[in-house]
Amino acid sequence: MSRKALWLFLAAGLAWGIPYFFIRIAVEDFSTYSIVLFRVIIGAMVLVPLALKQGALKLALKHWPWVLVFALLEMAGPWWLITESGRHLSSGLIGLLIATVPFFAVLFATIMGDKSVRHPKTIMGLLLGFAGVVALVGVDSFGGLIDPLWVGAVILAAVGYAIAPALIAEKIGFVPTAGVISLSMVIVGVIYAVPAALTLPAEIAAGPAIESWIALLVLGVICSAVAFIIFFALIKEVGAARATLLTYLNTLVALVLGVVFLNEPITTGLLIGFPLILVGSWFAGKRHEVKPKKNKGSKLSSAVSTDTTELDVLPKG
Repeated sequence: MSRKALWLFLAAGLAWGIPYFFIRIAVEDFSTYSIVLFRVIIGAMVLVPLALKQGALKLALKHWPWVLVFALLEMAGPWWLITESGRHLSSGLIGLLIATVPFFAVLFATIMGDKSVRHPKTIMGLLLGFAGVVALVGVDSFGGLIDPLWVGAVILAAVGYAIAPALIAEKIGFVPTAGVISLSMVIVGVIYAVPAALTLPAEIAAGPAIESWIALLVLGVICSAVAFIIFFALIKEVGAARATLLTYLNTLVALVLGVVFLNEPITTGLLIGFPLILVGSWFAGKRHEVKPKKNKGSKLSSAVSTDTTELDVLPKG
């Protein structure tokens, strides 16, 4: 992983590690529909002017069917599922469940023909990361009653997160990021406008706490607009499948916030899981090379990278 990719990885992991914490704050005063609507409105206010300046929105409109699919898989569905789950599950547990994204991404990438993600060291990294997630959850985390319905809801959101970016990179990766994301937010805003209108007036009249308003602002600007820009830049650096490995870092951020601000205990599983996740992410994201079989009559063989390059992931256009 290059230095640029590392910085993008850390920035994206932070931006998408904090939403679970702020969702827990926002749900105290706002409905799920209102929270998602605010996220896309604020995000669109940041990205639409940028997309218009670049001419990206016009190009995205030409390919609106794929943008619609992305909007449903990456925002409309997952954001409702995760936000509503925040009323029933802890933010740390949601972060842990979202860490299943790389496994679905590997499966989807394999279906799409990317053989590089099947390298033994990549698989080993994924397994180490998964072992870290299991350790982080720990027996104590499941000591209380956990509603399996909402656990399944978060996993379903993880499936959407895994498929959406890889699909958009494969089909219309030549469309500028700002265009795809800003149009997606407009689409989701239209979808959520009606249900949010039924609850939002009463919620505002009730006088939401300042913390809830700040949470909405952070969710819109940092966790939506800025995070998507960074994430798509990361895809270009390391490929769609490996870019989703930042969910392991998301987990670390979510759990740290839980420990520091929600008084969640530091368990043995936490101490074991942190290094496993870090080591696993490093192995899974690193470029691995294999030596091809020697051709007859030749004593030389060169190392061949099995990692997915930008051209392998993005369409040529």
